[in-house]
Amino acid sequence: MHTIEAIYDGTNFKPMQTIPVKENYKVFITFVEPVKRDDKTKMSRKEMFGCMRGRFKMADDFDAPLEDFKEYME
Repeated sequence: MHTIEAIYDGTNFKPMQTIPVKENYKVFITFVEPVKRDDKTKMSRKEMFGCMRGRFKMADDFDAPLEDFKEYME
């Protein structure tokens, strides 16, 4: 089961992220709330906060020392 966010313009659904499945899937559509802005309006700072959540993965060893800088770390 996957959940995606989309905007419905009265005729079509516009996904707000990449759809993680191929075609021929059964879907359930739930209308949650009206959109507060149209697509031509810039997002406010508050709306931008967290909008990329889940799109990046940080490596498990992100903060591990790099071999290239080992001589400077001693």
